[in-house]
Amino acid sequence: MFARPVIALLLSVAVASVSAADPRAILGQNYAAPAGVGSELIGTRPPEWQVSDWLQSPPLILAGLRGKVVLVRWWTGPQCPFCTASAEGLNALWAKDRDRGLVIVGMYHHKADSPLTREHVEHQIERLGFEFPVAVDSGWKTLRRWWLDGQPRGWTSVTFLLDREGRICHIHPGGAYFPGEPGYAALEAAVEKALVGN
Repeated sequence: MFARPVIALLLSVAVASVSAADPRAILGQNYAAPAGVGSELIGTRPPEWQVSDWLQSPPLILAGLRGKVVLVRWWTGPQCPFCTASAEGLNALWAKDRDRGLVIVGMYHHKADSPLTREHVEHQIERLGFEFPVAVDSGWKTLRRWWLDGQPRGWTSVTFLLDREGRICHIHPGGAYFPGEPGYAALEAAVEKALVGN
């Protein structure tokens, strides 16, 4: 008599667990740009970033980060499911490799209809659990110079990995990445290679 409701409840809990564990269940199959987009930038040095504010860090400049491996991820929120899905992977890389010379910079680029305020960005940082430095890319100045100008790009949530010499050594061209999917595995491998210097 009570078996059907109990089974239905158990099935709904199982489906929710699978959805929470694998973002593809929510994002669908086209959750990231094709690998290789932006490959013409590999080996180049990006221009100095132009940002309006820093959170969780004093101001950083690229020249001051030479000798470190630098991962720069553009993100926004709260309406970006791709940024939300990528938070776990970014936080895991920060926890695992920051003491080995990895610096992560979250470049916030505002897409919301509401005005851009420091409080808004602080709230999104807290929501995503970011502990690494975050810069505010007002007007998308740095995003345009590094990624959008002169090229048709489908995504703005791009990730650049810079080696210890400040050269771009890996690009995830946008969308989501998370543990257990190929884009994240490639990013992890590139971080490791840059850290060990091979």
